[in-house]
Amino acid sequence: MSDFKSRINPTARPLPREGSGLGEAARAEAVADAEMEQAMREVEKAQPPPDVQLKRMWDAELEAELEQALSGFDASSVEVAAPRKKAEKSDAPRSGRAQDAHPGRKTGKVIAVRGKSVFIDLGGKSEGVLPVDLFAGEPPAPGATIEVDVDHFDPDEGLHILRLKGAAVDANWENLKRGVVVEARATKVVKSGLEVDVGGIRGFMPISQIDLNRVEDAAAYLNQKFKAIVTDASPRERNLVVSRREFMEREREEMREKTWKSLEEGQEREGVVRSIKPFGAFVDLGGVDGLLPIGELSWSRVARVEDLVRSGDTIKVKVLKIDPVARKLTLGLKQLAPSPWETAPIKYRRGAMVPGKVTRLAEFGAFVELEPGIEGLIHVSELSPNRVRRVSDIVKVGQEVEVRVLTVDPDEKRIGLSLVPADGSALIDEAEDEADDTPRAPEPEPKVPLKGGLGDRDTFNRRFGPLPG
Repeated sequence: MSDFKSRINPTARPLPREGSGLGEAARAEAVADAEMEQAMREVEKAQPPPDVQLKRMWDAELEAELEQALSGFDASSVEVAAPRKKAEKSDAPRSGRAQDAHPGRKTGKVIAVRGKSVFIDLGGKSEGVLPVDLFAGEPPAPGATIEVDVDHFDPDEGLHILRLKGAAVDANWENLKRGVVVEARATKVVKSGLEVDVGGIRGFMPISQIDLNRVEDAAAYLNQKFKAIVTDASPRERNLVVSRREFMEREREEMREKTWKSLEEGQEREGVVRSIKPFGAFVDLGGVDGLLPIGELSWSRVARVEDLVRSGDTIKVKVLKIDPVARKLTLGLKQLAPSPWETAPIKYRRGAMVPGKVTRLAEFGAFVELEPGIEGLIHVSELSPNRVRRVSDIVKVGQEVEVRVLTVDPDEKRIGLSLVPADGSALIDEAEDEADDTPRAPEPEPKVPLKGGLGDRDTFNRRFGPLPG
């Protein structure tokens, strides 16, 4: 045993000692393991690592096995396909690069119309398809450019499934994602909003998202159908929230730029009254709001804007002023009707007696409406032949009066008036004015000499001229 120990590597496992508690069988097994390890180390030292030799041996063995397996096999009986080029692989089927067109709004060109489908070229080797039923009337001709929304990609067909711009999707929990346009129907008024039906799926529309303007009563929208945009969709929780206001704002934004490019001063355009203010009304001309001041509503004086227009009315207006920097518009409504001042000089000649109505009082006189759009001023000196301390002492607002026309200035839109008293004294004054135009009869010469230090009459006349009258 001592000779064996001298031959083994000192790093080998130590043999169990006698008296260690192990049986003779276990000790003999340990000794055998140690001898085996030592023998293997001696073999490794005597021979270099046979990497190359072993590899060649394995190759030879594999070749022999392959030859035995392929014995009797005719290789000419099998057709081998030519290797596909890398470029061909990248173009295969129209899926590949066609997926570059991500969902969203795109501008495409019509390639062809086949059966019930319209094929659209989206650019970048991407193509899509639209149902021909989405087009009212005749479908677009090949080459036409249209705006579409990319819904999703169909890998089986290698095409994008498209929708017309702003068209609603056929709603289901798979395609209900944020930003998708759907068609909703208001079914019930709930707390702070509406319950809506979207393709059989129950959803919610907050009252702040029903319209662009503030909504006081959501019940007015019951049973109505409208397009809306999905703002939140959770299939797991079966939660769906939509917004009609967001859809309307998106449409307005698209129209705004087109409208600004086409606006010109002097244009007559149709618009919708969006809101009413004490100073006027805001009118939507297609994504662009313009102010219609209260003074431009009518040629006659307007007390309240609501007396002529209401929110939601469709009216025709004239563009008076455009501020492209501040993006402000001033509109007019009365300019679409003839101005009454055009015929004022004919209807209201100097000296004519006409009826009127007192509309307002000022310290310097009273304004009288002769007809809608025509107002004249009775100066305080023309209210009475006597001194007038307060205008309200003579006339009151709303009082029907008769006046005489003194002056007419259509360019400045002014008419000067004089009040005709109820006793008709103005008629006497008018007769006196007419008499002033005729020569007066000479008065008889006084028989008594004039007093006042004038001296001889003939001398006075030669020096200063005859006295008048």
